[in-house]
Amino acid sequence: MLSAVVGLNWGDEGKGKMVDAITGDVDYVVRYHGGGNAGHTVVVDEGKFSLHNLPSSVFRPGVVSVLGPGMVVDVENFVAEVEFVAANGADPARILVADTASVCFPFHRDLDAAEEIRLGKAGYGSTRMGISPGYGDRVMKKTLLVRELFDTEHLDARLASVLDWANARLTTIYGATEIRFDDVREWVDKLTDRLRPHVVDVTSLLREAFDEGKHVLAEGQLGALKDIYFGIYPFTTSSTCLAAHAPVGMGVPWAKLDRVIGVSKAFSSCVGAGPFVSEFDEETADHLREKWGEYGATTNRPRRLGAFDGVATAYGVLMQGADEVALTNLDQLTGIGDLKICVAYECDGVRTSSFSSDPNVLERSTPVYETLPGWNDDITGVRSYDELPAAARAYVERIEQLLGAPVRYVSVGAHRDALIDRGKDL
Repeated sequence: MLSAVVGLNWGDEGKGKMVDAITGDVDYVVRYHGGGNAGHTVVVDEGKFSLHNLPSSVFRPGVVSVLGPGMVVDVENFVAEVEFVAANGADPARILVADTASVCFPFHRDLDAAEEIRLGKAGYGSTRMGISPGYGDRVMKKTLLVRELFDTEHLDARLASVLDWANARLTTIYGATEIRFDDVREWVDKLTDRLRPHVVDVTSLLREAFDEGKHVLAEGQLGALKDIYFGIYPFTTSSTCLAAHAPVGMGVPWAKLDRVIGVSKAFSSCVGAGPFVSEFDEETADHLREKWGEYGATTNRPRRLGAFDGVATAYGVLMQGADEVALTNLDQLTGIGDLKICVAYECDGVRTSSFSSDPNVLERSTPVYETLPGWNDDITGVRSYDELPAAARAYVERIEQLLGAPVRYVSVGAHRDALIDRGKDL
């Protein structure tokens, strides 16, 4: 069986919590795109952890957590992160990385930051973690694959070629200091022994898993609105976030998805630049950000906040082919009064419920809201849907109507157990 957990919005939807929560009966969890540019937060008995490169299943005993070939892997931070979670109870032998994943070098981070600085106010809101240059170099055939770090016969020649291309940009375009070959070679040498035990042929591994009837789950990063093809381009990431890409990014392009769980917060949040139709005013956003602790898990940047956007999220459901929805962070709405839901946009005098990924159209769009009553009851201890306050249930069910997909999971707290599963009742 192949399942996927993916984002319906701009990222930061709570995918990490959901992956951790539902993988009790999963054998393999595979991240299929992205890199260390977005954190997935899990809260388990061992503590609270922000994972950057690693799948969100690393604290699940018995689950094999894999970084797929579709990723750009910051191998330096990968090995450090493995050692950190191992010190906190995770099994490092069950954390693997595809030998055909792309290497994200420190100079990719330098290139990323230099370009964002060059763009200034016209920047895309990059995390500066090297993802865009890393993916660009994979397409240009100007980076190394993980397996090449261990190819002593050809490593120096390949590394010299890659470094020439990086230095040409750093020095000519950005006026930066040239990176020395010996420094990069030393960086590789310090990492290979720590990295080697985790490197695997993921395609063979998963082919065998499917042949044995194992349950494999694909973990997405960011969300549909950040997808390189169908997101709000150019305010996107540099990979495809969609579930349809998961088999390719996992290394098993022949596989078919059996189940797609789309994740959305019970409100809207976004890190980075670009249009955000249902965004709160600055005063409201500042107040709620502090109340809720809404800061990026990787960069600690303040998240932009807004009302739940039914138009954008329904688009995410469509693009992800979501069979069901997980609604997270419902508990954060407790006690803040009446709640607005964006049910349509108005653009150039025309009301529409269709989402356009054209940022110019979105900039001209204004939200059409419905207002629903809020609730004041503490819901963090609720584990049955019927025990939620009537107002909370009405809020969930209105969202369900707008999305056209069943809201199966409702998250009412950060811990993996703070979850309502409506599966038997849907």
